[in-house]
Amino acid sequence: MSKKKGLSFEDKRKKMMELFFESKDIYLLKDLERLAPKLKGITSMSVKEVVTSLVDDGMVDTDKIGTSVYFWAFPSKAAANRKRKQDSLNDNIANVEKKLKSTIEAMKTASEGREESDERETLLQRLAEAEQKHEELKKALQQYADNDPTVLKAKALEAKKALESANRWTDNIFNLQEWIKKKFPSIGLETFNKQFEIPEDLDYIET
Repeated sequence: MSKKKGLSFEDKRKKMMELFFESKDIYLLKDLERLAPKLKGITSMSVKEVVTSLVDDGMVDTDKIGTSVYFWAFPSKAAANRKRKQDSLNDNIANVEKKLKSTIEAMKTASEGREESDERETLLQRLAEAEQKHEELKKALQQYADNDPTVLKAKALEAKKALESANRWTDNIFNLQEWIKKKFPSIGLETFNKQFEIPEDLDYIET
């Protein structure tokens, strides 16, 4: 029989939060060291490290009364924290999308000349940075959407908006390609796509 694999540190954090949420109680560290192994499979030796990491992340509250240190975490506060974090991330995403739109508009203006320039390189760099930041924020937002029905519903709505937004930008690129062909017939579409690093298989995203 193979040896049972232990919990990862992140799994221990999740299990510890389950203990707090399910009991809605306030504990001393020694109580957690006694209960966590029995109820959640967390070794008593790792309880202090796990709880400390959760306190550092603001997920568990703590207070010292006399010589005793107490720990607690209630679901209502966790939901509020997730909501605040989600709102902050959504605001950041909106700002990045605004910058992305501004960059693409600037690229349209710059596309009237095909020659290499510092301005074009700067625009391409800004576009790449905005797209990277957008992806990072979406990944961060995902961490706060797991197992939360309200957030999942909001996420589905955001995903729909993101899909529509992506297809709008795809449509903008297609319109720009048509404009270039009419305005500069000597410029081949393949050359234009290569110049601005547009994939040849660019197409609308379907659900």
